[in-house]
Amino acid sequence: MKLSQFVIVKLTLLLIIGTCLGFYINLPVIWGLVFNFGLLAILFFTYRKEQKSFSKSIAFEITTVVLSIWIGILNVQIHDASKHCSHYLHYPSEINQITFKVREVLKSGHYHDKYVVKLLKINNDYAKGSLLLNLEKDSTTNKLHIDAIYTTASPLSSITSPLNPGEFNYKAYLKQQYIYKQIFTAPLKLKSEAIKTRSIFGWSDRIKRYVQHQLKQYPFGDQQLAIINALLLGERRDISNALYNNYTKAGAVHILAVSGLHIGILLLLLNILLNPVSRLKHGKAIKTLILLILLWMFAVLTGLSASVTRATTMFSLIAIALNWNRKTNIYNTLAISAFILLLIKPSFLKDIGFQLSYLAVLGIVTFQPKLRAIWYPKHKALQLLWNTVTVTLAAQIGVLPISLYYFHQFPGLFFVTNMVVIPFLGIILGLGVLVLILAATKLLPLFLATSYNNIITYLNDFISWVAQQDRFIFDNISIHFNTVLAIYGCLICAFIWYINKRFKTLATLLLSLIILQSVCIYNATKSKTNEWVVFHKSRKSILGIKSNNRLQLMSSMPIAEIKADKTVKNYAISRDIKTIHYDSLASVYMMQNQPLLIIDSLGVYATKTFKPDKILLINSPKLNINRLIDSLQPKQIIADGSNYKSYIARWEATCKTKKLPFFYTGKTGAYLVKTNN
Repeated sequence: MKLSQFVIVKLTLLLIIGTCLGFYINLPVIWGLVFNFGLLAILFFTYRKEQKSFSKSIAFEITTVVLSIWIGILNVQIHDASKHCSHYLHYPSEINQITFKVREVLKSGHYHDKYVVKLLKINNDYAKGSLLLNLEKDSTTNKLHIDAIYTTASPLSSITSPLNPGEFNYKAYLKQQYIYKQIFTAPLKLKSEAIKTRSIFGWSDRIKRYVQHQLKQYPFGDQQLAIINALLLGERRDISNALYNNYTKAGAVHILAVSGLHIGILLLLLNILLNPVSRLKHGKAIKTLILLILLWMFAVLTGLSASVTRATTMFSLIAIALNWNRKTNIYNTLAISAFILLLIKPSFLKDIGFQLSYLAVLGIVTFQPKLRAIWYPKHKALQLLWNTVTVTLAAQIGVLPISLYYFHQFPGLFFVTNMVVIPFLGIILGLGVLVLILAATKLLPLFLATSYNNIITYLNDFISWVAQQDRFIFDNISIHFNTVLAIYGCLICAFIWYINKRFKTLATLLLSLIILQSVCIYNATKSKTNEWVVFHKSRKSILGIKSNNRLQLMSSMPIAEIKADKTVKNYAISRDIKTIHYDSLASVYMMQNQPLLIIDSLGVYATKTFKPDKILLINSPKLNINRLIDSLQPKQIIADGSNYKSYIARWEATCKTKKLPFFYTGKTGAYLVKTNN
């Protein structure tokens, strides 16, 4: 049977299309429901007509397509709490006090612990919506826990947009999670309230904290314990940046996120251990029930993240089919799990882990059988090695385009890493689950804890060694989203042609390659633009002149520091920069044939030489801004992030009085000017 004939696959693809459209359509829910019921009525009548006439109805098929897409659109609108009248964005009066419940603990920043909180009340009135809580770090107070309820008088504030081109848009990311505002407060400004009911996430958090506390009673190193928490509890917040970067460079970061690989191995181990149960009366039903309970218990323990929920849903369906001797098609299984999850939470579609997880599994089930058929080794050891190679390669084919788009790097030694790690991952996970159970019951022998600590140490050391091979790491790769879509189109067409070598499929493959080339040419042409940029950098000044794919950077910073700066790297990737040249800052530049004067901390400038069109103030110059404006008569004053904020406020007020445009990069973002040369 052809893949296109699978009904659930087609319905899921249509739901995905509708969900994507729903993120960009602002639709009143009530009108969406009315239209939805109208489509259902049309579908019912066309179905009855089709039954009576014993012939296929085009109207029925068209209505099914439109309804499936519309359900996706409507589902996004229903899940967007901001459309409800009780959402905090629609609160009519001043907000003096809010009550919230902690819903999720995020990775801490340099100065704040971060949480996602669910709003309960505003000024004692019922309210809803999610907020980002930034809590000042305080060594004397404990971190907040899930389901804890607090009241505060701290105001709501907007979430800032990225200040430099190419930076990660955290505001847009939070908006995808339906988070539109944030709170900055201190622990002393929070008043604790009684917890009336505890959610499944709260119980999960309590169990996880208890297990983590018990693990700390044993001689696990900090880095080893962080990896154990990530591998088995889905908790990656304690992993140091250096260690996490090592796993990323080695191409093994996927094992730190509990996902399909972990759930699949766990199902395999549990299925073997529970084989004796199937011999009992109604043994298959009992075994299946136990498997489902244990899988979802593990999912709850790890916090029910997007990847875990997806994997557990999919493998639950596989577990049912395996133990009832029903043949399953993996594409249908994937489609059913995606369909269910997107109905429950449409924002999963924009979750990077969700995308990578599905694409990896699709890559494995699509390409691995074809790759494995290339060679049939006779020895079992070679069979295991070859299976590992083909699984790794197939998964990489599935995720490589989207990985390059999100992470801009490719670990060249991912083969070596995965061939060593994956064969032993089952042992690591199986032994790890045993360690967790024994530690939680305070029965973990010291020799077992020490042995497991050594295994994780060897794993970390191997990953670190691979990550040190810098010449095999290809980073700063620039790729556009339309290129990603074109590459996946080529992969699909190539696979269809491989299994069905006909002229029509070959023509489709060639057409997809032409489309890919056209997209690449379009992106290359689009990137050949020229612009001036004054970056926003706290306590530093960086200017850039982009000419096609070449960038000239001017700064007083050391070259090594500029090369390592994320602001410059993000800009270079976003603008497809091929070469970068570095220079020191001068006092005068020509921007669009108009002079730009830079005044630094010395505050020295000539009043008779020329009249600059624009003035850039850097490093907090001590000058009389009124005298500067009167003597030079500029058309605009620009200030970057190297200036004191008190100076910025004074300069801005003076410019406002004199009706002179004032641009501050810390407020508006980097100063960009398109140029012709």
